[in-house]
Amino acid sequence: MATTGTGASTALDRREVRRTSLVSLLGSTIEWYDFFIYGTAAALVLNTAFFPGADPFIGTLAAFSSFAVGFLARPIGGIIWGHFGDRIGRKKALVSALFVMGASTTLVGLLPGYATIGVAAPILLFVLRVVQGLAVGGQWGGAVLIATEYAPPNRRGFYGSFPQLGVPIAVIISNGIFLGLEAGLGKEAFVAWGWRVPFLLSVLLIGVALYAQLRLEDTPAFKQIQQQGATQRRSPIIEVLRSHPKQVALAAGSFIAVNGGFYIFVVYVLSYGTKTLGLPESTMLIGILGSSAVNLALIPLFALLSDRVGRRPVYLAGAIGTCVAAFPVFWLIDTRSTFLIFLGLLVGGIANSAMYGPQAAFFAELFSAEVRYSGASLGYQIGAVLGGGLAPLIAVSLYQATGTSASTSVYLLVMGLITAVSAYLLHETHRPREHAANAPARGSQVSDPAG
Repeated sequence: MATTGTGASTALDRREVRRTSLVSLLGSTIEWYDFFIYGTAAALVLNTAFFPGADPFIGTLAAFSSFAVGFLARPIGGIIWGHFGDRIGRKKALVSALFVMGASTTLVGLLPGYATIGVAAPILLFVLRVVQGLAVGGQWGGAVLIATEYAPPNRRGFYGSFPQLGVPIAVIISNGIFLGLEAGLGKEAFVAWGWRVPFLLSVLLIGVALYAQLRLEDTPAFKQIQQQGATQRRSPIIEVLRSHPKQVALAAGSFIAVNGGFYIFVVYVLSYGTKTLGLPESTMLIGILGSSAVNLALIPLFALLSDRVGRRPVYLAGAIGTCVAAFPVFWLIDTRSTFLIFLGLLVGGIANSAMYGPQAAFFAELFSAEVRYSGASLGYQIGAVLGGGLAPLIAVSLYQATGTSASTSVYLLVMGLITAVSAYLLHETHRPREHAANAPARGSQVSDPAG
């Protein structure tokens, strides 16, 4: 009887790990899809739909400014949802973030343009983008902790990569939908109303939130600290800044090149290729889609590698790779060759994936369980503001000031150096030999609340 019970428990645990990994992947995919379609729309149509009458540069700058506003809200979202995620549970915080993101993105698709309601249109667009930023600021920590706190320590990098996979999948889906709509509807219909369709599809995220609410249990690590009364701290965000200030600051610094490089490669190059180089939108979208498909395979491989050799060596390699690739990426894009554009974006994406793969486990392991949602979210989202939120805006301004893509390469190089130094100063959080020696039976849960 005891053996049967153990086998049933192991099978249940294995199913729970798979279920939580799938939900974190699905929720993350649609959440990031919601966030990314705004960036694609900003590069292609929002400048004319919501900021008409301006010259092309000012219109693009205004559209990218509204894109950046979402990033400025992300740390606030991380603070709000981090507080509740550490106080009342990872699942409840994650579910509420998914609901808010699904609703706000759907409303963007329903928002009348400038021609219909005048200046109220860009104002409401900014407000909804802020709400998007708040939601994504809270979602990432919940998805990552749902995945990593269920995983055994020797596989935490791999399972932590599941919510990270939502990013390239979301890029592929969002750009693929835009590409298909423009090809199927034609340019005029796409600009008039077709761009709204990807936003309206975001209502699906509400369904994912409902499933998570009904089917997921909270993580073993949170249940353990709840039993110990550790969730009664008055303010987890104040506690994490008091007890882990170095980790928060260095986590933010180590994310700058990851997020900044990503939005250079996915958002800015779309605008740069179409508006500066005069290339068809399809050429740039194909390059982005192709490189994202390869990165989809690389993220879990780099995460698995971090389970074997440690988080920091893999992360450092990616940061150094970003520095090395900074100039070649734009040399290849400037050739205007579809294949070489794909190759350039692939080179940049490989370096990015080496950091993004192990990042979820790396950041989660930096903080003790009672403040982990707040700490990981705050480090991630501050880095997102300093890196990704400003990257397209800075890149557009740099090119306008210098007239050369070399200025953007220098910007990438600087971000890579900041990230490399920050990652080097972080301590290693994973000891492969120790975890391998003490690894639990396959499929069992390990809460490991101390991380």
